[in-house]
Parts: sequence; structure tokens; C-alpha cells
Amino acid sequence: MARRRYPGCVARVGVARFRPLEDLLDLPRRSPLSPMLEGALAAASGLHGLRSDLDLVPVRLTATTSESGAYRYRKADPIDLRVSRLGDRLAIGFLHELGHLVDHQLHDPRHGRAWASTDHPAFAGWRAEAARLGRRPFPGGRGRRRYFQSVREVWARAYAQTVLLGSHDARLQAQLEELQRADDPHVWPAEEFTPVARAVELVFERLGLTQLELPIRAA
Repeated sequence: MARRRYPGCVARVGVARFRPLEDLLDLPRRSPLSPMLEGALAAASGLHGLRSDLDLVPVRLTATTSESGAYRYRKADPIDLRVSRLGDRLAIGFLHELGHLVDHQLHDPRHGRAWASTDHPAFAGWRAEAARLGRRPFPGGRGRRRYFQSVREVWARAYAQTVLLGSHDARLQAQLEELQRADDPHVWPAEEFTPVARAVELVFERLGLTQLELPIRAA
């Protein structure tokens, strides 16, 4: 039996430097869905950049119906972002997986964990606000619900909703509003989420990665 070949990780090139997100991700260019992905990436890039030495991280469209996307990695290195082209969740699915990539790349190896959202000091204010959010009605058993309430999953959902909320793209705004009207468990009601969105913005402000002019708030 032939041994299964695992995909390689994204290479690291040169020294880490501040880069806009458009310089870190390789979006599919020949798909009719590309404009939606480009709009979502531009909205995220308007919020923050990253300091990184990564080569381009591939974004791959899939036809899976079991999940809207996946962030694949090995140890500290990304492999790719995978986003289902089926259904109407392309933008939020992509931003959710981008949130995982950001979380993974911001972790501090001195803490021995792969996710900055769990213990990085810059996320402390966000963790406090996120702890006040109501639990969303995810279907499935206890293990599935526990997974969706994990810190890294709450971060990815909060990141995606913050980007959609701050976007000037009417298509992205409409997608968020439609999800909220449907009481989709992947998003929170607008009035409940407002302080969490501010806390997400402040994570990047404290890390010196923001592209926004934010007022300085007390820690």
C-alpha cells in the first residue's frame, strides 16, 4: 500500500516584518467566488496586519458539505485555509478560518500553547468580554457543544463577526444581518456583541498591528 503523502507546510522566508493580509494569503483567482473572498480579505486587512516571515498561505475552495472551512497546520506552521464553495457562508467561513490562522500565528511559544487567544496577555480584555457572551444553540452532543465553546472557537467566530461588522462592503454587511435575523449560532445579536467587537479591535491595537485609528482605553 502506498504511503499517504501529507501536504507540506508554508515556507518561511527572510525575517519577520509587518505585512498587510493581502501579502500573506494566496486567494483562488479563477473562481466566480473570488470577488467575495477578496472583499472579505480587504475588510480584515482594514482591521489589522501581521508581522510574519511566512510565504503565501494558500486558500483552497472545496465542495465539502460537512463544514464551512478548515485551517490546517502542523506545529507552528500553516498548511492552508480550506473554504467550502457550497452554500451561502463563504465570507464568514473564510473569515472564521482566517481568525484561526491569526490566532495560531500570534501565539507565544513561551506559553507552550498553539493559540494566542487562550493565554496571550494582549487577549486578556477580549477573554473577559467573551466570557460574558451568551452560549449559542449549537446542535449535537455534549462534545460538539464543548468544542464550539472552546476559547479558540469563540475567538474565530468573534473575529469573523468583528470583520463583517466593520466592513464597508454592502455584501458582507448583508450577510451578517441575514445571519443575525436567522439567529444563526455562529454569530451573536448586535447589541450583545458590540463590546466584544471593541475588544477584538483592541487586541490588535495592543499588539501594534492595527490599521485603525482607535481611541486609547484603559486596560
